Amino acid sequence: MRRPGVWVGVALLTLVTAGCSSNMSGGGSAAKDAAAPPQAAQQKAPQQENNAAQAVQPVQQQERQLVRTATVDLRSDDVLKAIGQIKDRATAVGGFAGQENSTSRSGSVTVRVPSSELDRVVRDLGSVGEVTRSEVRSEDVTDQLVDVEARIATQKASVERLRVLFERAGTTAEIAQIESELTKRQAELESQQRRSESLKGKVAMATLTVQVATVPIAPPEPEKAGFLSALAGGWSALLAVLNGILIAAGALLPFVVALGVPAAVVIYVLRRRRRVTRMNEAA
Repeated sequence: MRRPGVWVGVALLTLVTAGCSSNMSGGGSAAKDAAAPPQAAQQKAPQQENNAAQAVQPVQQQERQLVRTATVDLRSDDVLKAIGQIKDRATAVGGFAGQENSTSRSGSVTVRVPSSELDRVVRDLGSVGEVTRSEVRSEDVTDQLVDVEARIATQKASVERLRVLFERAGTTAEIAQIESELTKRQAELESQQRRSESLKGKVAMATLTVQVATVPIAPPEPEKAGFLSALAGGWSALLAVLNGILIAAGALLPFVVALGVPAAVVIYVLRRRRRVTRMNEAA
């Protein structure tokens, strides 16, 4: 009797254990399922943040637009030859020569070279002669170009709207009014376009001015302030004022002669008539 009871107890224990294990496995899978969404959300959150960051990230900054100029003082025993070599170097890098003024003892030349080649051309001038002074300057015109381009876009849209209105105009007065305004805005548009092209040309091509002399070019000495210099400045100012007064008097003199003489004659005649009238009344 004991053995069947034992087997029954074992069977019941097996069933209870199986039920508990099934419940635990079901609870574990449920726990996993419940825990899965937060983990997925944590994994997706960085991706969403990256996508948002990419969406918010501004467009790459526009390259700065610089107008570059350079001035170089050069000493050379042969001024004309040095100026010719400077022009050759400018032409070799895609530039061109501009204004030139030279003699056998001194001279100057202005050349235009691509902005990206300016530094190299300035360095190469050391092989032409002795560089005694070198100065390179840059002016940022990015804001000016952006402003001009915005004005051009706005003006183009305005011109297009006026053209549509011009085509729809029905009366002669409307046509004349719209045509006048269209001409005005078209002129403003062309002016802005020329300004934009000028700025872009200055950005693309740098200006290099080279002064060449057989002896080193001395830099200008600063003026020293003192009693004599102040006296000379005051005297110059006095002469300038007197000269201006004389010029004004000379300009007014023809009007005084043309208008003053007839006025004096009229006044003289009127006074004489009054005297004659008084004498007659007294008599």
